[in-house]
Amino acid sequence: MPTDATTASTFDPSRLSVAPMLDWTDRHCRYFHRLLSRRARLYTEMVTTGALLHGDVARHLDFDAAEHPVALQLGGSEPAALAQAARLGAQWGYDEINLNCGCPSDRVQRGAFGACLMAEPALVADGVKAMVDAVDIPVTVKHRIGIDKVESYDFVRDFVGTVAAAGCSTFIVHARNAWLQGLSPKENRDIPPLRYELVHRLKCEFPSLSIAINGGIATREQIAAQLAHVDGVMVGREAYHNPWSLSEWDAAFFGDAPCARTREEVEALMVDYMEREAAAHGTGWYAIARHMLGLRHGLPGARRWRQVWSDHRLKHRPAREVLALAHAHDRRDEAATASDSVAAGVA
Repeated sequence: MPTDATTASTFDPSRLSVAPMLDWTDRHCRYFHRLLSRRARLYTEMVTTGALLHGDVARHLDFDAAEHPVALQLGGSEPAALAQAARLGAQWGYDEINLNCGCPSDRVQRGAFGACLMAEPALVADGVKAMVDAVDIPVTVKHRIGIDKVESYDFVRDFVGTVAAAGCSTFIVHARNAWLQGLSPKENRDIPPLRYELVHRLKCEFPSLSIAINGGIATREQIAAQLAHVDGVMVGREAYHNPWSLSEWDAAFFGDAPCARTREEVEALMVDYMEREAAAHGTGWYAIARHMLGLRHGLPGARRWRQVWSDHRLKHRPAREVLALAHAHDRRDEAATASDSVAAGVA
């Protein structure tokens, strides 16, 4: 079980990662997460090939150099378009191109990509080959274990085998089926049962492939347990809602030095970043602060701290003033504690 420096140090940085999450893992979120873990791989939100080929490329692809290692997740199904989008990602400096074959949303299905592509492994293979031929960085696939009521292991085994033959050597497997009808994307993250054993079986059957697992994994103990069976773990909602957990990853799973920053130091660095973004792009601090609202998860005063950083009535105030307001209650609590101690001493 790779939780000590001797075994964990052999793991590639991509073996522990934060999942691509629509509307969440934008470049500001990734910058924040990188302050907590130097080694985990970070993923963009899914970017469609159409958005890249016909839209504002810089808006979709710009990122801070501090985010490395960082992967671009693409949504699409047409091989030529995927190849062109992958080239743009490589030119922009991404470390990996990932193809989304797991999103079950109606909008994605209408575009004929996402989870519905699992029903067309030959088409996925064509897209993967086109991207592999177009770029010199790794091309990976994120997918489910099945779609709708198809629960046979053979289905996901044949999908992986077909796509691997086209040149993909890394698969990130969300260990649930995607129900394309009758469930919302949110429900698809909770209702179809987790079947980790199918992902473990994939690793046994394809030992030369890198297999990472995703879905319902939250704690350090759960991550370690999965790494006994597969090559990597991707964590989603837990990493977003309880981001301080990332600060344990480098030491626990890479044999690296632990995160030396305190929560307060991370918050101060984010305020520095907010000021740079405001000066360079006119970005409001509230567009950035929303990603760090879980930083004080579980600590006394966290609710009041979150309320300040999420108060849009303050959005016209400079970020540094909001920082002071967010911690004003800490100073009041310290003063009250000191006063109580003095009173107790007098008594």
